Amino acid sequence: MISPAFSDEVIQARDSGAPIVALESTIITHGLPFPLNLQTALRAEGEIRDAGAVPATVAVIHGQIHIGMSDDGLQYLARDVKVAKLSRADLPMAVAQGKTGSTTVSATMICACQAGIEVFATGGIGGVHRGAETSFDISADLRELALTPVTVVSAGAKAVLDIPKTLEVLETLGIPVIAMGQDSFPAFWSRDSGLKAPLRSDSAQDIARAHRVRRDLGLAGGQLVANPVPSEAEIPYPEVRSAVGAALDHALAEGVTGKDVTPFLLSRVLELTEGRSLSANIALLLNNARLAAEIARELQWIR
Repeated sequence: MISPAFSDEVIQARDSGAPIVALESTIITHGLPFPLNLQTALRAEGEIRDAGAVPATVAVIHGQIHIGMSDDGLQYLARDVKVAKLSRADLPMAVAQGKTGSTTVSATMICACQAGIEVFATGGIGGVHRGAETSFDISADLRELALTPVTVVSAGAKAVLDIPKTLEVLETLGIPVIAMGQDSFPAFWSRDSGLKAPLRSDSAQDIARAHRVRRDLGLAGGQLVANPVPSEAEIPYPEVRSAVGAALDHALAEGVTGKDVTPFLLSRVLELTEGRSLSANIALLLNNARLAAEIARELQWIR
């Protein structure tokens, strides 16, 4: 059995039964430039504390899984440009070889579950990539949601993905997709993708109850909460769709493929939106952290 290292704050929370929220670390190492990445990580942790829960940023440092990071640990990740990006497939080898890596949605869910953490806040999940009917490029995040009993709070699927196909796969895998406070499924930087969400909830309490009922029914996997980006930070979906289309054309012309596609598209969209996609990204991450803390608090009352 692999024993993770817990931060002092997380140890105290576990001992006292305080609510805990997991956070991924790829936003620090691969999502934002330094020092904005460090500042955003600290702000996300602060939002969770302010909402009455304890943050647990997850990462692998020299082969050791960490559940909760010190400020020095966060700074180390924020400055190290050679950190690997770990998914379910990469996590065991990174631990075995003593490597350092940041955890994606799938790897964070695995580590959180093993640590007894039931709620995880991220920006947006991965999903079905455009052209997946020929490339078969589908994120491991979706299968993880079907396997691991963690409630994941995101702003929907990343807007560079094929959102209709992502929703179809989520349905096929039996994953509850719950839009928070609205009927439409959000699209990361946009509040409305133009698609109806399969489920809706208007309270953190209902989401926490659904998490418990899923367990009591003996159903595998978790649930996806689609929390729309704050209205003041959103970019309207038609504008996002246009920018993503232009970015895809550029990627095709440049011959970008595989794991390089998503970061290339995000970088190009950042240019095309004149930086607004970055501001929206930070706003939605902080918003998700707040909601995740509320759900974690509600779970403490439902056993």
